[in-house]
Amino acid sequence: MGYKDLFNFAREAEAILILNGGENSIDRTFKYITKSHGGIFEHSFIIATQDKATIYTSILEAETARHTGLETRIFNSARDYEEMMRQDLSKYNTIGLNYSSLTLENYKNLLRIIPDKEFVDISVSISEARIIKDSEEIKNIREAARIASDSIAHVHESLKEGMSEKEVASLVVYQMMKNGADGPSFSTIVGFGENSSQPHYSPGDRKLKKGDVVLIDYGALYNGYCSDVTRTVSFGKASPEVKEVYGIVYRAQKESMEQIREGANGKDIDLKAREIIDATKYKNLFIHSLGHGIGLEVHDHGAFGSRTDFPLKANMAVTDEPGIYIQGKFGVRIEDDVLVKKDGFEKLSHGASPEILEF
Repeated sequence: MGYKDLFNFAREAEAILILNGGENSIDRTFKYITKSHGGIFEHSFIIATQDKATIYTSILEAETARHTGLETRIFNSARDYEEMMRQDLSKYNTIGLNYSSLTLENYKNLLRIIPDKEFVDISVSISEARIIKDSEEIKNIREAARIASDSIAHVHESLKEGMSEKEVASLVVYQMMKNGADGPSFSTIVGFGENSSQPHYSPGDRKLKKGDVVLIDYGALYNGYCSDVTRTVSFGKASPEVKEVYGIVYRAQKESMEQIREGANGKDIDLKAREIIDATKYKNLFIHSLGHGIGLEVHDHGAFGSRTDFPLKANMAVTDEPGIYIQGKFGVRIEDDVLVKKDGFEKLSHGASPEILEF
C-alpha cells in the first residue's frame, strides 16, 4: 500500500498534491505515503504520480525525509516553496487534493500559486485506499494495541482514594510511553462515578472514592498508528447493578465480535450488540455506534452503525465498543481493537475481564 494505490481510486487525477499546513493541519496521508518514522513536516508537501512520489520540505525535516527513500527536495524560503510547486506541477492539468484535511487558508494559497490548474477532490479515494491495511500497518496497529493492553493493569493497581481523574489520565499516558508508545493516540478519557456516564467526558478534578466506577478510554500511538481501548473497573466493591450492566455489555461485545469477518455487514454487527442491550431494562442506553476504523487516525473510517451499510473486508482494523450509560449514576464501556480476516477476526487488544474487576 502507498501512493500508487491512491491512483487505483483517484483515476481522474494526473498528479496528487498532499499539502501540510501548521502542526494542527497535518494530513495523515503524508505519513501513509512516506512511511516516515519521525518528523512533523509542517508546511511540507508531496507531489505523487503513478511513477513516483517526491517530498518537498525544509531543512528541518531534510534528514528524516531522506530516510524514507523517496526523492526529497529542500526549499529554503517561501519563494522556493512556491517555485518548486509551480514548476513541478507545470505539466499536469488535473491535480487531486485531499479536501477533507485541507484548510481554507491553504486552499486559497494554492489558487494563488497555481491558478491555472483544475483541482479535484480525492478525499473519498484516499479514504478507500487507506481502509485496507498492509502488513507493515497491521504490525504497527498490533503493537499499539499491545502497548495499550499491557499498560492498563499497572494503572488499575495504582488507583488510590483521593486521586483525581487528571492524575489517572497522566498515569495512563506515562505507562504507555514507558512501554514503548510514541505518545497517546488521543486525549485520554477518565471518568469516575457519575462522570463515566458521559462517553466523551474530559477528565477533571473529581476525586476517586470507594464504590466508584472507573472508566478509562485510551490509546497508544506507535509509528504513527493508533490503538483505541476502553476498560471499566470498580474502585472497591461493585454494586449489583454495576455488575449486571457490565455483564450485559461484555456479552454484547463478545457476541457482536463473533460476527466479524470479511463480507459481514457492519450494520448487522451493530444491531447484534444493540439487540442484546435493548432486550434488558437498559434499552436505549447504548447511545453511540458500535465501532469505527483505526489506523493513522483513531477514527480512520466508519465501520459499525445501525443506519449504515458497511461491508467488511479482510485487513480492516476496527473497534468493537458497546456501552450502557445511566445518566447521573455511571457508565460501562468495553472496547477492543480487532483485525478483520477472511474467515473471522483477530483480537488485537487484550485484557477485558468477563466480570468487572474490583480494585
